Amino acid sequence: MQPIWSTKLFSSQMLRAIIALLCALGLGAVALAANHNDGQLISRGAGVSADKHRLPARAIDNDELPHTVLTEADKPTDPLPLYRLAPDTYFLYGNIEQINDDNRGWNGNAGFVVTQDGVVVIDALGTAKLGQRLIATIRSITDKPIRYLIITHNHPDHAYGTSAFQALKEVNIVAHAGIIDYMNTQTYQDSVSYRRDLLKADMQGFSDLTPDIVIRNKPFEPHRIRLGQQTFDVYNVGGHHSHGDLVVHQIEQNIVWIADLAFNQRTTYMGDGNSKQAIAAQIWLLENFADATLMVPGHGSAQTQPFPMVTMTREYMQQLRDKMGKMVDEGIDLYEAVNQADLPEWKDTRLYEQNHRANANFVYRERERELFE
Repeated sequence: MQPIWSTKLFSSQMLRAIIALLCALGLGAVALAANHNDGQLISRGAGVSADKHRLPARAIDNDELPHTVLTEADKPTDPLPLYRLAPDTYFLYGNIEQINDDNRGWNGNAGFVVTQDGVVVIDALGTAKLGQRLIATIRSITDKPIRYLIITHNHPDHAYGTSAFQALKEVNIVAHAGIIDYMNTQTYQDSVSYRRDLLKADMQGFSDLTPDIVIRNKPFEPHRIRLGQQTFDVYNVGGHHSHGDLVVHQIEQNIVWIADLAFNQRTTYMGDGNSKQAIAAQIWLLENFADATLMVPGHGSAQTQPFPMVTMTREYMQQLRDKMGKMVDEGIDLYEAVNQADLPEWKDTRLYEQNHRANANFVYRERERELFE
């Protein structure tokens, strides 16, 4: 059975057939120009185990999953595998799996945009060493200064590589105000300790994130960044997945970096944030960016219209909210509710077994609290 997450508007084979037809009609140059290198793998990276990588040829509307093998012996200066989503827009396609010795903490996405006056980076990956390797990957493309690093939210797979960027004098680190609150929690201390124990060498040089620009805008209000000829609107989309989440609209390319507002090719994680806010934000996203060229999630491949990953993530959350709400109303206790929480149609999605019971536990407690709000 093919996973429900693989739904897409056009397959690559269909797209090639359309381009071939346009070429036969004398219109191929326009079609090829619009699609030149979009989503293509442009570098396999470097390192001890680079030859063991299993990398999809494309990172847009893709069914195939990457499996990137990293080792402790890899150098901080070794670039990582890299995809080009659009001219001057690059994507690091993370493994879709739990943290382990093979991925060394690289189980989330990141990206960067090269402008005339410097580079804008979106997310920093999951360890101090991965942050260094992300910088090395950027340097394999351009020597322009890294001017901005936008951290979409506080979870380690997106934020812990920030340490490497804080050593760069020219960079401005942009983060949600909630990330400051998060760093004062025991959850944060436990998370850092866990990664240091599991990936000691990779976490060397780690330091707490210190933002230069703190996003405190009202929900769904943008903070605008201009660099070169490029414009980026950074939206506060509330605490739907963490202590505070950001979405980035790359205006000229009309690409939206949605972080973990929706997941592609895997079951979402709901152990933090607020599911009700998440659904509201997903509705806002589809209403305001239905014409986007691409949406780029924090996990899984980028996607073209009509962005089924957003609809699917919303449906999963709503089904779980409905199911847990009914059990709370019926007086079924937490343990039994979680045991009855299976959603069979989602079992074929990646990381369902690892995430679903935790999601059910989290949503049950949410629905209990909502009775008193």
